[in-house]
Amino acid sequence: MYPSAYTPDFSKRDPFPGVDPMFPGRWSPRSFVKTTIAEEDLTRIFDAARFAPSAYNEQPWRFVTSTPETFDTFLGLLVEANQKWAKNAAVLGFIVAKRHFTHNDKPNDWAVFDCGSAWMSLTLQARRLGLYTHGMAGIKKDEIYATLGIDRERFEVVAGFAIGVLDVREKLPKPYVDWEVPSGRKPLAELWFQGAWSQDAAK
Repeated sequence: MYPSAYTPDFSKRDPFPGVDPMFPGRWSPRSFVKTTIAEEDLTRIFDAARFAPSAYNEQPWRFVTSTPETFDTFLGLLVEANQKWAKNAAVLGFIVAKRHFTHNDKPNDWAVFDCGSAWMSLTLQARRLGLYTHGMAGIKKDEIYATLGIDRERFEVVAGFAIGVLDVREKLPKPYVDWEVPSGRKPLAELWFQGAWSQDAAK
């Protein structure tokens, strides 16, 4: 286990009784201790993603991650705002979706959806080890394709991510220090509609 620098306050989260604590205990912090993660633990994290569900069992997700030698290159593929805090993560990476089905070469319209399942799987496995993850939309997609040699006709760069050990919020600059707290969630009634669609979905 990787010990956190402090225990986050999850009081803004209100899970229904019986919901496993690992779900409300998942959080995307920005403050990380600059450290390394054991190779066997990284293997556990990404192996957990192998078992995510996918359309036709295509498993379209691919992960490309930094090494100590390539960390700065990966950091430079994030937008500047994310570079400011992600520089202290242990590992940076990108989720990439295979655009076409293997069995018939037709477009896989569910590939990105399936990548989300794999992302959640690796995130929860990371939490089991005492680590935290943070997904990122703020990435330089064109540079990622070019720098990492990813064929954009065959693959779609979906998102970036950071993995690391939680550090105290006070080490973050403004405005990130003000955001460094587990966020609340919308009421379930605004997200789940039984029997018919609801205009509440627009909230």
